[in-house]
Amino acid sequence: MDTKITIETTVRAPLARVWESWTTPADIMAWNAASDDWHTTASTVDLRDGGAFSSRMEAKDGSMGFDFGGNYTRVAPMSSIEASFGDRSMSVAFSETEEGVLVRETFDAEEQNPIEMQKAGWQAI
Repeated sequence: MDTKITIETTVRAPLARVWESWTTPADIMAWNAASDDWHTTASTVDLRDGGAFSSRMEAKDGSMGFDFGGNYTRVAPMSSIEASFGDRSMSVAFSETEEGVLVRETFDAEEQNPIEMQKAGWQAI
């Protein structure tokens, strides 16, 4: 599937803090959940071209969980991150605006779930 999905949000914080929140395991564990009944229980980051990343997301009631991980293919500090996971890829751009830091993520859609469901889930995170 060649469908790309783009989500974005503006974070009212300095660029350095937004970058740190996106790339530090403890910070990722604090924000990486699509709803209050899920949480991230583990995260690893080797932030360099070719480095690996992973996160473990679990339902808080223990009923299910999954691992999400891949490899960074290009890291431009304070600017952008490109990564691959399985046969899919994503890119994340960080841009300073008058309102704060615009974080725009574009990723390859998967084939199991409807596009709108994927977009809503990633946007919630």
